[in-house]
This record gives sequence, C-alpha cells and structure tokens, in this order.
Amino acid sequence: MSNPDIESFGVLVNIQDYSDGELKALSEELQREEREVSRRRRIIHGKLDIIRAEIVRRLRDKHQSGGVLFSEGDISLLGGILSGKSLTGEGDPQQD
Repeated sequence: MSNPDIESFGVLVNIQDYSDGELKALSEELQREEREVSRRRRIIHGKLDIIRAEIVRRLRDKHQSGGVLFSEGDISLLGGILSGKSLTGEGDPQQD
C-alpha cells in the first residue's frame, strides 16, 4: 500500500485492495490520532471551563458591589447579533 496522507479520504480509495496487515496498521494509526484529538479537546474544554468560571466570578463580584452588569451598548449589540445584522446594520456580523 502506498501511504497517502492519513488525514485525507484518499487513504480510503481502493481500500478493498489493502492487505489485512495494511488495514490493521491504518486502523491503529487512526486510533492513535483519535486519542490525540480527544486529549486536545479535553484540554481545550478544561481551559474554557476555567475561563467561564472566571467570567462568572467577575460578574458576581460586579453585581455584589452594585456595578452594572450590562450596558445599553451591550443590549444593542446583542440585538444586532440576534437579528443577524452587523454593527452597521447590514449582513452577517461575522463576515463584516
């Protein structure tokens, strides 16, 4: 078996021609890759959890000290996002 890029679907072209050993090796390689992706996702989710907890802590502190949690500008911005309008009032906010 030639060794096409394992990340492309090209590796599956003519898969019926692979030997049992080649299929086993390919399966093992993809399983290793999947474990690495899962490990990286767990790390990212852990970081996101820490960031969210800090945001909640800051909002709680701000609320307890009598601070305003959201400004009028925040509400306007949210309205624009929810309506699919950009800050200029046109198009997708993520593409402007």
